[in-house]
Amino acid sequence: MNLIKNIYNKFNPFNPLPAHDPAYVNCSEVRGDDNNLLKEIGKSIIYSDKPTCQLYTGHRGVGKSTELLRLEDYLQKNGCFVVYFPATEGDIDELDVQYTDIILACTRNILEKLKDYASPNLLLNWLQSRWHELKDLALSDVEFEKLSIESKINVFSKLTTSLRRIPSTRETIRRQVDNHSVSLITALNEFIENAQKKLPEAESKIVVIPDNLDRIIPIEKGNERTSHDEIFLDYSGQLTSLNCHVVYTIPISLAYSSQATELRNIYASPQVLPMIMVKNRQNESYGKGLDKLKEIIEKRVHLIDPGIDIDTQIFDNSETRIKLCQMTGGHVRDLMLLMQSAMRQVDDFPINLKAVNRAISDARDGTYRNAVNSEEWDKLATVYRSKNIPNDEEYRSLLFRRCVLEYRDVDAEDNPIRWYDIHPLIEGTSEFQSALNRLISNE
Repeated sequence: MNLIKNIYNKFNPFNPLPAHDPAYVNCSEVRGDDNNLLKEIGKSIIYSDKPTCQLYTGHRGVGKSTELLRLEDYLQKNGCFVVYFPATEGDIDELDVQYTDIILACTRNILEKLKDYASPNLLLNWLQSRWHELKDLALSDVEFEKLSIESKINVFSKLTTSLRRIPSTRETIRRQVDNHSVSLITALNEFIENAQKKLPEAESKIVVIPDNLDRIIPIEKGNERTSHDEIFLDYSGQLTSLNCHVVYTIPISLAYSSQATELRNIYASPQVLPMIMVKNRQNESYGKGLDKLKEIIEKRVHLIDPGIDIDTQIFDNSETRIKLCQMTGGHVRDLMLLMQSAMRQVDDFPINLKAVNRAISDARDGTYRNAVNSEEWDKLATVYRSKNIPNDEEYRSLLFRRCVLEYRDVDAEDNPIRWYDIHPLIEGTSEFQSALNRLISNE
């Protein structure tokens, strides 16, 4: 029982791996060779004399946070002071986000990390000017002047906590930030500039990385625009105005929207972390990708017991493990979820085919079948046959929901090729098979 419990907890699907974690597996070669975050974003920051504002995206759960933590480590070793924070854990509510929430989250985290290097007075003066309105939100019953410096700084934390947890206070806070965003950003930039002068010579650049913004749920705003467009395009002037390097995570559907050209003009092209390829565009099994998923399992198991044999002691045979890997579609979080689900089906190792099939069935019926609307099955069949998606909001929505997955490959001349497929868990549904048969019969 202890063995299965210990291994079960090594497959936590929601904990990104810290830099240098022994469980990390480099999957660059099976994601396409153009997605090296350290090379594309890291070197842009290190080489640039001026602040950069860059975008990073990919499906939720594909491994972006793990790669961003490795980027943080890389930048720290190359003369940068990094302010990394998972925004949805302490600052924003992914179901309801505006640009003001992101600016306030950046302010709170930058101030918290750099308060020992510069006076916070400029930012505290901004707060004091808003105190009459903010005090009414019961953030404090004490006059601002009577608060200690630490308590004044902590007001920013109270603001972001209220934004995330108390919907009734959001509009008041947002109105204050929106109406006075210029003065807030000016104060923040002066704080950043003053802190930069006091940083050790080995940390000459400040980099801010607000993670998890890709989780922001799209809200229709009319005229074929969503809250994603509003935040990252309409208010790009505010998001790009910080006097330091910034790496924003963004929803993958935005990167391929009709606004992609405008996005590129503002931020340059987003860097994308694709899925691990488990099959090719001809629907043939891709051994190198499956080997990487098998290695991910091996590394985590061997942290508990280095001598254990995966295909006889953890699984009943290699085919059982391969089937589990194939059904993830190369999605790392789904690998973790299926592993934990399969372990819950047994009292002890090895995991047999029946347990894997039950884990697959539960994920298919409990998550992916419910994610597809009745009119979308035909669209999924089209993607499966073409390995492509039209530039259409309905298809981008399927991408955001991970019903459609993005892959990268290279051609004979090493040029990157982007292609798409449906999630393997969807492929086994009767609704999809019916849609596919209709499409084939009409061809």
